[in-house]
Amino acid sequence: MHTETACRTGGALALRPQDLDPRQCLIRLREKSGTQRRQPVSPTPMHALIHHTDTRGAPSTAQLLLRNRRGRPISRGRYDQLWQRIARHIPEVAIQGITTHWLRHTTLTWVERNFGHAIARAYAGHTDTNGEGSTTLYTRAGIEEVAQALSALTGTHLP
Repeated sequence: MHTETACRTGGALALRPQDLDPRQCLIRLREKSGTQRRQPVSPTPMHALIHHTDTRGAPSTAQLLLRNRRGRPISRGRYDQLWQRIARHIPEVAIQGITTHWLRHTTLTWVERNFGHAIARAYAGHTDTNGEGSTTLYTRAGIEEVAQALSALTGTHLP
């Protein structure tokens, strides 16, 4: 999910079942400073998120989606522990310092190099234009362009 959406840890932790739109392969991300964005995902993470919801289910669609085996919402600390566990089993993760932020940075760099700055900004959910000049106001990318970048990244067709 992080590779495809370039979402922050907080965005993943804030997901709720009602944020999943499997028909359009979109998720709603709530991230820092109260920003929200609809982000395309391929069917693979969408199905995984739905499966997770079905097996560990939130009591309602308005409650947090990511849960531990006991059905309790996971915390930021638990998220960090998952990366530590992954690093113990996959040496490259520890060697390269791979984290959620690393995945976000790597994905956004790839999008920027292949699709340009405007699409990378939209992919990242960046909305501010502080000090970037008026060109940024005129070169905003839409969700369709973000979906095209995701389709190229994953090699999958999106609705």
